[in-house]
Amino acid sequence: MAVQSDSELVSFQGWTLRVRPASQGPARLLVLVHGWTGDENSMWVFTRNLRPDYWLIAPRAPYATQPGGFSWRPERSSEHGWPTFEDLKPGIAALLVLADAYAAEEQLDAGQFDAMGFSQGAALVAAMALLHPQRIGRVAMMAGFIPPGAESMAETHPFEGKPFFIAHGTQDPRVPVENARAAVKVLQKAGARVTYCEDNVAHKLSLNCLRALEAFFA
Repeated sequence: MAVQSDSELVSFQGWTLRVRPASQGPARLLVLVHGWTGDENSMWVFTRNLRPDYWLIAPRAPYATQPGGFSWRPERSSEHGWPTFEDLKPGIAALLVLADAYAAEEQLDAGQFDAMGFSQGAALVAAMALLHPQRIGRVAMMAGFIPPGAESMAETHPFEGKPFFIAHGTQDPRVPVENARAAVKVLQKAGARVTYCEDNVAHKLSLNCLRALEAFFA
C-alpha cells in the first residue's frame, strides 16, 4: 500500500503511528482512523493533496484481527456484527488520550482537532464527535455508518454548524449506502452542516469524492 514519502513510522507510548509533520504553521492536528483489518498505512491514499499545515497522525488500532490487520474493538469468538456505540467507547477514550499525549510531546494545540475515518473508523470518529463535540472540528466519514446506540445523542443538537463530510459508494457490499443516507439525517438533526458525496463504486472512495474530500479540508 502506497504511503506518503514524507511520512514516518513512529512508536509512541505503546502505539504504532504513521506521522506526517506539518511543513507550515501554525499546525493543526488531523487524526486518520482506519477501518476493520486496516493499519497505520491504510489512510494515506486520502491525504496526498491535503494542505501543508495539517500535522497528520494515523494510529494502528489496538486490537489484532484474524487473519490480519487491526480493529477498534476486541474480536469476538462468535459473529457479532457491526460495532455498537458501547463497543467503540474504549477505543474513543484511548484515541483521545493518544491525541493529547502526542500533541503535548510535539507542542501542538489539540484542544480541538480534525478527524477522518474509513468504514469502522468512520463510525468511530462519528461516535467520538458525538461524545466530545467540543474536541472535534471538521469530521469526514468514508464508507461508514453511525454506530447503533449513538443516534439518540443527536437530540441534544451537539453539532450546531459543525462541518461533516460523508462519502459512500452505491455498490458497497459491506456497508450499504442506505447507512450513509441515514447518517446524513442523524447528523443534520444534530445540527451539522453536511457535505455528501455518493458515487457508483464499492467499498472505497471514488475520484470525484476524493476531490470533494480534499476540498472539504482545504
